[in-house]
Amino acid sequence: MKKLVILGTGGNCIDILDAVNEINENNLTPIYQCVGFLDDCQDCWGKSYQGISVLGSLDRATEFPDFFFVNGIGSPSNFWKKKSIISKTQIPQERFVTIVHPASSVSKMSKLGPGTVVLANATIASHVTIGNHVIILPNAVISHDCSIGNYTCITSGVCISGGVKIGNSCYLGTNSSILGDISIGDYSLVGMGSVVLDTIEENSVVVGNPAKVLRKTMAPK
Repeated sequence: MKKLVILGTGGNCIDILDAVNEINENNLTPIYQCVGFLDDCQDCWGKSYQGISVLGSLDRATEFPDFFFVNGIGSPSNFWKKKSIISKTQIPQERFVTIVHPASSVSKMSKLGPGTVVLANATIASHVTIGNHVIILPNAVISHDCSIGNYTCITSGVCISGGVKIGNSCYLGTNSSILGDISIGDYSLVGMGSVVLDTIEENSVVVGNPAKVLRKTMAPK
């Protein structure tokens, strides 16, 4: 079995642990042994979640050269920092695993990058390209011929129509909908329930139906 460490301890991280457990149960031989979490929150150190201990801060990752990793860190307040958070660990790309919940549907004609997570009941249709370290939460739908950039978060209930291009380090809020054949620039956030009908420039926060630019993000340009 691959020994696995989850980066973070939030709700997404517990969902990832659940996905790992389901993967193990659906195979004749378990694939992963989850041995711990890493989190920079000192209050979490030494505690356990679902029976799995928090081993310490993210920079301790270098102490486990034979382990594999998956990242669950990322929220509306820090989504644009996801790349730097992962870089801080100094973990080589080849030691990040791709986790796909057995209850999700992923076309064999699509491609998932390393470190990507697909949770329960998400649907990824044909000819979709998903970058590295993307997280796709439950019940999200990504239609045919879409591309999703590295470090992006697609939250629960998001519906992305065909031919959409999502940039790097974006965050699509719960139940947002994206019209087909448009693009969303890097470091952009789509508010929950928003309906995006036009291309969105990078570093934009958009909300509403139809979605309008509310402000620029604090992310790098």
